[in-house]
Amino acid sequence: MAAGLGLGLPRILAGSEGQSKAAGASDAVRLAMVGMGATQAVGGVGGRGHQLIPRLREVPGVTIVALCDVDQAFLDRELQPFKDRGEAVATYNDLRRVLDDKNIDAVVIATPNHWHALATVWACQAGKDVYVEKPFSYNLWEGRQMVAAARRYGRMVQVGTQNRSSTLLRQTFDYLHSGQLGSIRYAH
Repeated sequence: MAAGLGLGLPRILAGSEGQSKAAGASDAVRLAMVGMGATQAVGGVGGRGHQLIPRLREVPGVTIVALCDVDQAFLDRELQPFKDRGEAVATYNDLRRVLDDKNIDAVVIATPNHWHALATVWACQAGKDVYVEKPFSYNLWEGRQMVAAARRYGRMVQVGTQNRSSTLLRQTFDYLHSGQLGSIRYAH
């Protein structure tokens, strides 16, 4: 994800005419995290927004300016570290208010899966670039609507996949491809 945001930074800042401000040398991507999630969910599901916040804070040129979750307890949990660091961050319980905020360039959608498609389409319509967690969509029709919205509104949309951004997986594949294991004839 960090690589994707880093590579897309100039495009996100430049945006489409009238939808985002022009990029400048000291500009940053002003990001909203949508969906904090439960960190104690059964089966380890949920909490993806909670997991992404520390990683996003490591990306040069990215500033988290807003947090959004329908559950006030989750929102309060994620807001506290920002307060502790003296960082100002807006909070919202309604995704539509995030999309209305002209101070936000891009959104990270880490909502429950059934919201991914609609939230992405709405974000594109609002002139925001999007990083959306997997699954991208529930079905092909939804996926096609998301692609159409990104194209129509000139937005960048990236889908989360650890196969592309995981440091551990990158190191693992580099090791496998290095030949240090010899010829691999069987894997289980």
